[in-house]
Amino acid sequence: MNSPAPNPVLAELIKHIGSERKLCVAFSGGLDSSVLLAALVTLRDSQWPELSLRAIHVHHGLSQFADSWVSHCQTFCQQQGVPLEVIRVKVDSQQDGIEAAARKARYQAFANSLARDECLLTAQHLNDQCETFILALKRGSGPAGLSSMAVDGVRQHYRLLRPLLSLSRDQLEEFASAAQLSWIEDDSNRDARFDRNFLRLDVLPALYQRWPHFPDAVARSAALCAEQESLLDELLAESLQALQSSDGGLQIEPIQAMSSPRRQALLRRWLAQQGAKMPSREQLQRIWDEVAMCRDDAEPQFRLNTLSIRRFRQRLYLLPAKLPSLCEVVVPWDIANKLILPEGLGSLTVERLADSSQQGLRLPASDEVVTIRFTAQGRVEKVGRQHGRSLKKLWPELGVAPWERERTPLMFYNEQLVAAPGLFITQQGVAEQGQPHYQMVWHRGVADG
Repeated sequence: MNSPAPNPVLAELIKHIGSERKLCVAFSGGLDSSVLLAALVTLRDSQWPELSLRAIHVHHGLSQFADSWVSHCQTFCQQQGVPLEVIRVKVDSQQDGIEAAARKARYQAFANSLARDECLLTAQHLNDQCETFILALKRGSGPAGLSSMAVDGVRQHYRLLRPLLSLSRDQLEEFASAAQLSWIEDDSNRDARFDRNFLRLDVLPALYQRWPHFPDAVARSAALCAEQESLLDELLAESLQALQSSDGGLQIEPIQAMSSPRRQALLRRWLAQQGAKMPSREQLQRIWDEVAMCRDDAEPQFRLNTLSIRRFRQRLYLLPAKLPSLCEVVVPWDIANKLILPEGLGSLTVERLADSSQQGLRLPASDEVVTIRFTAQGRVEKVGRQHGRSLKKLWPELGVAPWERERTPLMFYNEQLVAAPGLFITQQGVAEQGQPHYQMVWHRGVADG
């Protein structure tokens, strides 16, 4: 006698979750996430007793029913024996529209809450994938956008799984009916002003009626696009690595000699590697024309959402669009201890040089107070130069990019500038022959450990 076929929802979870056992569900209280959470509870209670399972509900404050949704989610999770965390967020819709802003706030809430060894599960399904593909098509996206959603991926510091992506909404409704689940119906889902709802309510039902397997065909197209992108990633990875400097800058000259499609593919991967939102084809061309190809004495910038693409010494750099000024910052420092710098700039230490023949920094005298600042007045008498120069003229000579010039830590003894880490020591700070020689070391981006 043949054994009954496994439930498709449970089968997909077993297939995609694998050995992961510390799971967190993004729980809206709607049909999809209710099925996902209930199915995981079934697996926990029947097959995976070692499963650590919890849920997060994000309260956006956008609906008059938001508080009642929280109550429903709390009751549902209590019945399932699953801990629930409710996170309230503020949605700023001025830049990208309310849908994108809510999504951004939601995923940032997940990132802030998840432990590093915790896997986030979301409940998108086959029909969601179809909608995402068509929206990407509407935007004129290339293969990367048309790849739509991946079952398995990484977002910030955590793994993101969408284990229901190959199942239709009808299959989820069958599971919910059999399990006698109750769920929330979001009133905003009936508002056809939103693009996704317009597709869901007015467009896709006709397509599904004419072509019942349309979502499956779209999913195959999305998978083929994802394969092409993966292949390009593999083929271009070595080139991209060779074109990048240690500080993340991208060399312009070698790319200039490439064909336009190859150049644009490399630029997209460089931007994606650094967490930038993917630019349109027009924006990508403007980045090349207006930043990479501008005249040598210019300091061009191209704004890409909250980031800025800039050029320095024939390299492109991706930076925050707004870097706070540190000109007024003065940080006292006991050089026997590590100093944590402001604005995530890392830390400083003072270390003795093993080689006494190297030019090194002297220790401060007993009446000299050590501070770190980010600007200096007057002429800098750098060791190795015959004449002093202003810091403004010294920075280009040292190859320091414009945006780094007010973010490079400067060591002072009382009111005297004595050193910049890895760049110079002044005549007033240099150790004399016979004295121990020290160096100031800047651990960029490393504030602890």
